[in-house]
Amino acid sequence: MISAPYRVVFVRHGESEWNSLNLFCGWHDAELSDKGKWDAVNISANALKRSNFTFDIAFTSALTRANQTLEIILHELNCTKIPIHQAWRLNERHYGGLTGFNKRQMADVYGEDQVQVWRRSFDVPPPKITSVNPFYEAIRSNLKFRKIPLNDFPDTETLKSTMTRVIPYWEDSIIPEIRQGKRVLIVAHGTSLRGLVKHIESLSESEIMKFNLPNSIPFYYDLDESMKPVGKIKFLADDKTVLSAMSKVASLDSK
Repeated sequence: MISAPYRVVFVRHGESEWNSLNLFCGWHDAELSDKGKWDAVNISANALKRSNFTFDIAFTSALTRANQTLEIILHELNCTKIPIHQAWRLNERHYGGLTGFNKRQMADVYGEDQVQVWRRSFDVPPPKITSVNPFYEAIRSNLKFRKIPLNDFPDTETLKSTMTRVIPYWEDSIIPEIRQGKRVLIVAHGTSLRGLVKHIESLSESEIMKFNLPNSIPFYYDLDESMKPVGKIKFLADDKTVLSAMSKVASLDSK
């Protein structure tokens, strides 16, 4: 059996308040719902504890729902003293003009096929957000985003464009920590993590379009010296639970 010198663990944040309402969230800074907090303890942290994971450093996005998930996990693991790096480059994709709207209602307006293309295609963006959107100003004026260069501040994103900010951060900021032998935890979002999965596994566009990441269930990769996976992605849950959670995420009626 081939041993791998490195391992990195990932968690997609738990259910947010907007997830519970089935709204497109993106860069809106929603907090975790009560269920999301419960899942962070009873699914994310418990799975990591059962597998005896501990960490030396953690990375997360600039968005509250990911930070809350990380905070809960580290508290439950008695691992609160480690360095935490918050980076807007790990943010969820910006859902543009869909931000704040119900997914099912948008399907009624644009058609379910079109909305699913916006959700799951590699490079087809939703309409751009404009000042007409009621959440435009709150996103633009969020102090967490104040250091983002004006040219880098998105008004809509795809998986492809999200990867253009996620992958350089992975290579420049996260991989050096992994290479030092540190036990790394990354808590982020569906699209930013799918981008990392695509990059790590060298998946095709069609392959990543079919791949859905469940909320709250931790997963990890064993990596070789070239930061390529040794074996497949590993979820800290049984196959039936993982497949059910993936199916739920794929649905337009997902919470």
